[in-house]
Amino acid sequence: MILGGLHDHKAAAFLAAAVLTAGLPMLPQSGAVLFAPMTAYADDEAYTEGENSQFSYKKYADHIEIMFPTDSTRKAAEIEIPDKIDNLPVTRIDIYGFQLCEMKTVKFPDTLEEIGPYAFSYCDNLESVTFPDSIQKIGFEAFKHNAKLTEINFPDHLVKTGDYTFDETPWLEAQRKKDPLVIVNGAVIDGRSCEGKVNVPSGVKYVASGAFSKNTQITSVVFPASVTQICDNTFWYCENLTSAELNGAESFGFGVFGGCNKLTDLKVSGKLKTIDDYAFCDNTASATLTFYGSESAWKQVQKPDNDPFLQKAKLVFDESHTPEPEEVEGDLNADGKCSIADAVMLQKYLLTSGTLTADQAKAADINKDQKLDSADLSRLKNLILANK
Repeated sequence: MILGGLHDHKAAAFLAAAVLTAGLPMLPQSGAVLFAPMTAYADDEAYTEGENSQFSYKKYADHIEIMFPTDSTRKAAEIEIPDKIDNLPVTRIDIYGFQLCEMKTVKFPDTLEEIGPYAFSYCDNLESVTFPDSIQKIGFEAFKHNAKLTEINFPDHLVKTGDYTFDETPWLEAQRKKDPLVIVNGAVIDGRSCEGKVNVPSGVKYVASGAFSKNTQITSVVFPASVTQICDNTFWYCENLTSAELNGAESFGFGVFGGCNKLTDLKVSGKLKTIDDYAFCDNTASATLTFYGSESAWKQVQKPDNDPFLQKAKLVFDESHTPEPEEVEGDLNADGKCSIADAVMLQKYLLTSGTLTADQAKAADINKDQKLDSADLSRLKNLILANK
């Protein structure tokens, strides 16, 4: 991509991102946030590249990924992304896609499932975005540094975001003023302005990677059992974090507690299965690590063999601890999960061929409007897709 005519800070940010994603190693320095190696998208699928008057794109057997806009589209005040190209659904916008474009508004198709990293960063004129019901994931820094972005409309289901997805936008600043723990539809998007003790409320299912990174004001944190994935860089260089209780953690990602050198009390779920080799990088703390399970279960956890933090930690095994059961949104049949079986129950009821108990009806009222209709069924289906 040609960078001529860009402001220096924009060019620097773009080039830094390019170096980062080129796979070059980055060493921990001065608390700088590290990103885990990027996941390659659809590398095992064959595709051809195409171009029309608006976009260049990757054409797969069953879907389209937008790569870049053409020069004329890049300068347009309004951009509408089509739902189909070559009669295939447009499901993804690739890394960098519309970075530095001049549009004020963008319209997404109902087929779009994912927006890649940096895709709309440094779009200085972008004022508002509305994500379609189909969206499931928005990559790191996808809308970073959009100085006029004041309005973001999400669908009524959980959407996974990454590190700094909406950083340096008026929208994020406004949300922080309402509540420093920014939560949208069961997903913590940002907690970097939180202070002291943080209790993530029940009902939250996802905490974005880097959500608390470099927050030097938090001292302790408790996650509900519904948060099972502790994403990359979650507490990266939270230098005054002394305790963390992660009641449902099944996996620790890259750099989760990197540089948390005052962490002395860590409690983790007995369901823990994997700890990334660099989950505790740059961590010199000596902690008591309480595992809510047996010693034999701890030995089954996939973890680094020679990690200094784990080697120094005092291990305590507590098999008696059972976290409070979490109410699972959309769980009509009370099996602890939201699945297609719940959608079938609601659909049968709406077609008058089924019945629901009072508890089931309460669980089925997804939008909490005191009535059951197709809107609840639609949102329930979105919940199921988000949980896959």
